[in-house]
Amino acid sequence: MALINQQQNHPGQRWMLEALKLAQNALDQQEVPIGCVIIHNDSKIIASGQNEPVRLRNATRHAEMCALDRFFAQYDLSTARKLLSESILYVTCEPCMMCTGALRLAGITKVVYGCSNDRFGGCGSVLDIAQDAMPDTLPLECTSGIESDEAMRLLKAFYMNTNLNAPNPKDKSKKQKKSSLTSE
Repeated sequence: MALINQQQNHPGQRWMLEALKLAQNALDQQEVPIGCVIIHNDSKIIASGQNEPVRLRNATRHAEMCALDRFFAQYDLSTARKLLSESILYVTCEPCMMCTGALRLAGITKVVYGCSNDRFGGCGSVLDIAQDAMPDTLPLECTSGIESDEAMRLLKAFYMNTNLNAPNPKDKSKKQKKSSLTSE
């Protein structure tokens, strides 16, 4: 797995701060606070996105997918592929499996993310779609841990306080009671 863990003084830390601004904006809009930017040649933002599944009523509207949609709307396919091959995607949380596959298909080869995604991560936390064999794509070089504390703070704020759309927690006491019963 090509996973590099760097907490501080990463050369792209300024770009992660831009992604965190988008994540904060998503949180302000009661979306899961994830933001991303696509940086060309470490010099400029060529696309950005934030989570929008609640607003758009579409579970696939993750920050990475929104950024890719905006990017591809601007360029013809050959220009887009060239630009993406020279770019790095910065995202506040490890891309999920769907987004990791989409990034590879789009031609991105480098991803920098803040915190790990222990439920749906596609860069090694759950599955390593970043490195798995995938036709007509290159593997992703993933760097983790950049501004991870701030990324986690935003996620915790969402899940602890502001997620008005969250389902009610399931009562697990029934499961525990059933499993503790013994047959006589």
